[in-house]
Amino acid sequence: MILNIILLILSLSLILLACFVFTNAIEWFGKKLNLGEGVVGSVLAAIGTALPETVIPIIAIIFYKGDGANAIGVGAIAGAPFMLGTLAFFVVGTAVCIYSLLGKRSLQINADINIISRDLKYFIIIYGIAVLTSFISAHTIVKNTIAILLLASYFIYLKNTFCEDSKKMEELDDLYIAKILRVKTNFFWIILQLAIALAAIIWGAHLFVGYVESLSTVLGITPLILSMIVTPIATELPEKLNSVIWTGRKKDTLALGNITGAMIFQSCFPVVFGMIFTPWHLTGVTLLSAVLALISAIFHFTWMKWQKTIQAYILMLSGLLYLIFILYIFV
Repeated sequence: MILNIILLILSLSLILLACFVFTNAIEWFGKKLNLGEGVVGSVLAAIGTALPETVIPIIAIIFYKGDGANAIGVGAIAGAPFMLGTLAFFVVGTAVCIYSLLGKRSLQINADINIISRDLKYFIIIYGIAVLTSFISAHTIVKNTIAILLLASYFIYLKNTFCEDSKKMEELDDLYIAKILRVKTNFFWIILQLAIALAAIIWGAHLFVGYVESLSTVLGITPLILSMIVTPIATELPEKLNSVIWTGRKKDTLALGNITGAMIFQSCFPVVFGMIFTPWHLTGVTLLSAVLALISAIFHFTWMKWQKTIQAYILMLSGLLYLIFILYIFV
């Protein structure tokens, strides 16, 4: 057990280091292509860091047969948007407060509200339709048609995101690999650093999940709880850590866009896969997690439209929804 804990810490350290390298590379990638922070945070960073948690449910559903595999797969699919919409928002809000107390930044969050609220709007519509579809899951043709339409909606989102103006990338640290090798920063070195960072993130997340699962077995945690709580916490670490890093650098649009963009990606690709290849009948804890994720998104979307601002303590309120979920399971 002690060895598992040590390995858990080491794999977490690998993910954290890889996230530092990834954020540096993705910022340079966006700068070279003259992309705005909205595209870099909500699309490029979101897709890159969403890879680990996207692969897990697909592997569970395809390579493992039976109701148990479907339950774990659907649990992981529903768990990802839930963790992002509750715990990740809480982590960003907390990070802002801690950085502020340390004198590293102000409490004011200076994210582009139009970008973040747009992301939340897409998530609410797409994921809301997916959740409602679970109530008519017996109608396979209807369910699969809706799934295909939801997948197509992501490309509409991409088009709107790329067409929308946002603040350009500026004030970047030197590209790490170029600085170490003392070479000029160009696309080759940016792509190489990006590839190394993504590989390290995926490998680190894979190791982390494995050690978490081993520890969970020792502690007697059930497979459903593992797929709904433990695994998503592990696989969502890249998004959370990237956002904490960007929060410390006062790049709030990137920090929040990384989370909201990942929420949309998770509500499209893994969810659509689950809708087509599983019964997609959400009940119990999976339905509760989906509803709580939507409540969090609707709350923050409404607040942003009403107050025209994003505040750290408001983001932290999403932690209460996560607490409700934990209490429902364990009490």
